[in-house]
Amino acid sequence: MSPQLYEFHLPLSPEELLKSGGVNQYVVQEVLSLRHLPSHLKAFQAAFRAQGPLAMLEHFDTIYSILHHFRSIDPGLKEDTLEFLIKVVSRHTQELPAILDDATLSGSDRSAHLNALKMNCYALICLLESFETMASQKSLMDLALGGKGRKARAKATHGFDWEEERQPILQLLTQLLQLDIRHLWSHSVIEEEFVSLVTGCCYRLLENPTISHQKNRSTREAITHLLGVALTRYNHMLSATVKIIQMLQHFEHLASVLVAAVSLWATDYGMKSIVGEIVREIGQKCPQELSRDPSGAKGFAAFLTELAERVPATLMSSVCILLDHLDGENYMMRNAVLAAMAEMVLQVLNGDQLEAAARDTRDQFLDTLQAHGHDVSSFVRSRVLQLFTRIVQQKALPLTRFQAVVALAVGRLADKSVLVCKNAIQLLASFLANNPFSCKLSDTDLAGPLQKETQKLQEMRAQRRAAAACPAAPTQEKNPQGAAGNLGPGETGCKDKPSVSEAEKCRENDELVKQEMLVQYLQDAYSFSLKITEAIGIISQMMYEHTTTVVQEATEFFVAVFQFGVPQALFGVRRMLPLIWSKEPGVREAVLNAYRQLYLRPKGDSARAKAQTLIHNLSLLLVDASVGTIQCLEEILCEFVQKDELKPAVTQVLWERATKKVPCSPLERCSSVMLLGMMARGKPEIVGSNLDTLVSIGLDEKLPQDYRLAQQVCRAIANISDRRKPSLGKRHPPFRLPQEHCLFERLQETVTKGVVCPDPLWIPFKEAAVTLIYQLAEGPEVICARMLQGCAKQALEKLGEKSSPQEATKDAPVLPTFLLMNLLSLAGDVALQQLVHLEQAVSGELCRRRVLREEQEHKAKEPKEKNPSSEATMEEEMGLVGATADDTEAELIRGICELELLDGKQTLAAFVPLLLKVCNNPGLYSNPELSAAASLALGKFCTISATFCDSQLRLLFTMLEKSSLPIVRSNLMIATGDLAIRFPNLVDPWTPHLYARLRDPAQQVRKTAGLVMTHLILKDMVKVKGQVSEMAVLLIDPAPQIAALAKNFFNELSHKGNAIYNLLPDIISRLSAPEGGVEEEPFHTIMKQLLSYITKDKQTESLVEKLCQRFRTAQTERQYRDLAYCVSQLPLTERGLRKMLENFDCFGDKLSDESIFSAFLSAVGKLRRGAKPEGKAVIDEFEQKLRACHTRGLDPIEELEIGQAGSQRASSARKQPAVSRHRRLASAASHSDFVTPEPRRTTRWHPATQRQVSRKKLRIVFSSDESSEEEPSAEMTEDETPKKTTPIRRASAHRHRS
Repeated sequence: MSPQLYEFHLPLSPEELLKSGGVNQYVVQEVLSLRHLPSHLKAFQAAFRAQGPLAMLEHFDTIYSILHHFRSIDPGLKEDTLEFLIKVVSRHTQELPAILDDATLSGSDRSAHLNALKMNCYALICLLESFETMASQKSLMDLALGGKGRKARAKATHGFDWEEERQPILQLLTQLLQLDIRHLWSHSVIEEEFVSLVTGCCYRLLENPTISHQKNRSTREAITHLLGVALTRYNHMLSATVKIIQMLQHFEHLASVLVAAVSLWATDYGMKSIVGEIVREIGQKCPQELSRDPSGAKGFAAFLTELAERVPATLMSSVCILLDHLDGENYMMRNAVLAAMAEMVLQVLNGDQLEAAARDTRDQFLDTLQAHGHDVSSFVRSRVLQLFTRIVQQKALPLTRFQAVVALAVGRLADKSVLVCKNAIQLLASFLANNPFSCKLSDTDLAGPLQKETQKLQEMRAQRRAAAACPAAPTQEKNPQGAAGNLGPGETGCKDKPSVSEAEKCRENDELVKQEMLVQYLQDAYSFSLKITEAIGIISQMMYEHTTTVVQEATEFFVAVFQFGVPQALFGVRRMLPLIWSKEPGVREAVLNAYRQLYLRPKGDSARAKAQTLIHNLSLLLVDASVGTIQCLEEILCEFVQKDELKPAVTQVLWERATKKVPCSPLERCSSVMLLGMMARGKPEIVGSNLDTLVSIGLDEKLPQDYRLAQQVCRAIANISDRRKPSLGKRHPPFRLPQEHCLFERLQETVTKGVVCPDPLWIPFKEAAVTLIYQLAEGPEVICARMLQGCAKQALEKLGEKSSPQEATKDAPVLPTFLLMNLLSLAGDVALQQLVHLEQAVSGELCRRRVLREEQEHKAKEPKEKNPSSEATMEEEMGLVGATADDTEAELIRGICELELLDGKQTLAAFVPLLLKVCNNPGLYSNPELSAAASLALGKFCTISATFCDSQLRLLFTMLEKSSLPIVRSNLMIATGDLAIRFPNLVDPWTPHLYARLRDPAQQVRKTAGLVMTHLILKDMVKVKGQVSEMAVLLIDPAPQIAALAKNFFNELSHKGNAIYNLLPDIISRLSAPEGGVEEEPFHTIMKQLLSYITKDKQTESLVEKLCQRFRTAQTERQYRDLAYCVSQLPLTERGLRKMLENFDCFGDKLSDESIFSAFLSAVGKLRRGAKPEGKAVIDEFEQKLRACHTRGLDPIEELEIGQAGSQRASSARKQPAVSRHRRLASAASHSDFVTPEPRRTTRWHPATQRQVSRKKLRIVFSSDESSEEEPSAEMTEDETPKKTTPIRRASAHRHRS
């Protein structure tokens, strides 16, 4: 067929060119074989050199054959073909402008050039797509192989890299389309197939996942420009819109690529209408369909979000189309629309010069954002807070909305989602950093100016009202005929006066407006500071209840708040201190960073000024700080010192303050010594090199002695030694100072002289002094014995002084109460430190010496030739010998404690009779401080010897139960807790009395008891029984700290296997019992918390069965209701429902009660929400039975006579009310006098049986009689003491399984 006689039709698929079509339609005559392809290609190249681009008309079959065999032909031939076709199209592009401008061009030539153009473009684009397909397959193979050698495979023969070849082809096609080629077609209308051919290759290139990589940026730009030309010149708008929508639905990587393209078309090519078309298509998508197509929704959302960032003004006119998606189910679409609104507020609707319409639009967008701060999806709520954070940071939020958005952020702090809480904290921090009010936001500082300026405004308004009311009446009285008189002179007067008054009025109006603005400003600042203060309280609690990310945000927030001078910020800064002990490295580092920012980067002109500011800020933290706070701060400073983050100037200024080289107050001097001691933990040489200086600072001979400073000096010196137990790896003896060292001489003298001084600071000082002596002295027991003897001698001398003038009037001499208290307290400290010294220092030193001795013996006996088997045997024997030696050493220490420390020959034993006399006679020795010191000392003495402890347990528990002083009960609770760990078998029979303190009327005692029982139970040192219900009652304690402590206890207990599951039946029984239980509402609160720990299906099913069967044994309607409530709080499953059906007879007759019926209905309702279709039949059956029993039970109730109903109400009213939450302390005549526990039995506790047991109770009276000989002992009698002690067993999950 002659080239001039046919017409080339662009095919939909290559196979169409092999079929004969319409009249004069071009058909491929022959598909050449592989071996003929090189020669035919050379012939084509020769024809091209002779004829130019029109040579394609005769040699198209050759190119078609190459495309047909593309997978099989040699790579070199493929590359040669591509290179040649690029030349052909490039040559044609260069020649076309002249051809198009030729007015004499014949129809046949025009047709020939059109066919050649279509053939050339078709061949080049098909070859382009073939190379792209091959490259995509190779990239997938490389991905499967791990990408090794990818670049080497990409550049095959002759260094060919397809990724570098694509861009020139696309640029060539762009140049071609920029020509006015439509004149080649009849009627100058270009056919749609040709445009689709060129643009289709662009879309296929975009489908490659690697197109979004940075290395393919040039290719992306070439595609964008090519499509831009098609849009502007060839009416490609509709097709492009449809194609973009399809690609967004199916290719996640294309969102950012298409955004870049669309924004370029809208700006550089002037095609803004395509933005509206695409947005319209997305807006018309059904929200329900998008909820079923998450990948499509994700693509649309990402596209809209990024498009709003690039062209917000263009998008704003179309945003109304997207509003339906705000009510859709897909949260990603809601986030995208909200993000678009935020971008418009930031980039378009920002500033004070907005027109009214723009301001209304901005307010609508902000209203929408605020409304979605309460969205059902946590992702949307979180996104809203993030958007507001950006708006605040860029100062685009109107001042009128500050309070509302701050209130939204504070409200979101209570959100269940961790992500929302985190972003709420970030938003509040942004508000602080960008607030327009002040750099210092103290509500107390703002309240004064606000009140003053408000009062001034009210006065100004009152003056204005008075001025407006006064002038009118006098004018009328003075000139009543002014209107009829001569107007000439009157006119001038009337014109002059108003001019003056108008100027005054304008000035007054301006002042009034300024005053109103000032008051409004102060009011906004005050309200803002109040909201920030409210947030501080919430965020400070979140630091211990949320995940690591929230804690990190909270610490950063408190840094910001502190820097803005909010007074309550110091509370949060202190509260984050204990997080330094967190096991999470992120949390620990966040606390360290916070304190770095707050304290290590002070402002100042010089290093010394900065050091002084740093020390002042740290000293403020020490004011009224607890022991725990000081320990946390010590750990932080230790970290800073070890990392050399504290400058030498800090240490220098601290020493200058401590030695009074610079003027400072006593408290500042004391805090300087404290800080030096804290730093000594990181670098002991800070204190060790100035030991004599410290001794002279705090332990000088001047009177009166500053015991607070002396105490801090002792603690600082103690940090130069390692307080931990010596490890076996250490070959050097521990650091000790000789007994003759001046430090111990001064300590002994200061303690001995101070015992006769009624200074309350002497007691903590002597405790620190005794601890320091046992840590650093060689033979500390000798020094402390001399100290005790010296103090006793001082007491005897005082006794002699008191008795001499009174011998005539009084028989017995009287010792001052404070002196007796100091003496007993000192003896107790020495006793405890002696025990610690023996079990840690002496035991560790014995072990160290033994190991060294064994090593030396082993080296001496070491044979010249080593046998591996004999070596292994020797090591095993050494291990056994070591274990035996450890036991021997432990027995030695135990023997010393049992037989020697409290023997009559030892100094400590001399204080035992005096101590017991004080404790046994609370009426005679009634001073509260003396009682507290004596009880604590007795607890310390009891830790030494099991024999002594056993003999004094009755006294200890009597005081614990009967003492009227909360401080005594609290001290003894701690002491008995320590004894339960040291001598568990002795304390085990008394365990119920430990639990009893959980209902103590004093808040301090309940808190202490909660802490002690938490440690004992979680460490398996006491048996966990039904009495743990006393811990459950603390969940509703009025003191928030105690309630939080109880909640933490059950959180930890829930991690110990099935512990809570095993205890629940007993807890429910005790708490719902008519006697000793709790009220109904508190019961619900407790059980809701406890049942939330039941998460396993098997546990739920078992509990459902047990609770249903308990309906048979329950005795009161209240117990029925409690059981039903517990069932309703369980996470019911279908198997659990079947258990309820099996046990329906147990509770069916109780369903007439409305609350019981409602509880079961709510349980069924929860199950129905997530039930499968097959399970709904069982649910319906159960619900029908419930309703039937409820209705049947109501009928006879309605028929009851009124009198009978009245009698029932009267009888129920006469029922004994539930026992109060806190038991009163037993008085002398109380029926709940202290009863010694019976020996342990294995039978369960029955309240009825307990009531039937009759026991003669001892009535104990604390006498106040002055005669100690006639006063009865406060101890229990022998028959009340437990006769049988059972070895304590560790609580385990196996024991509680039912």
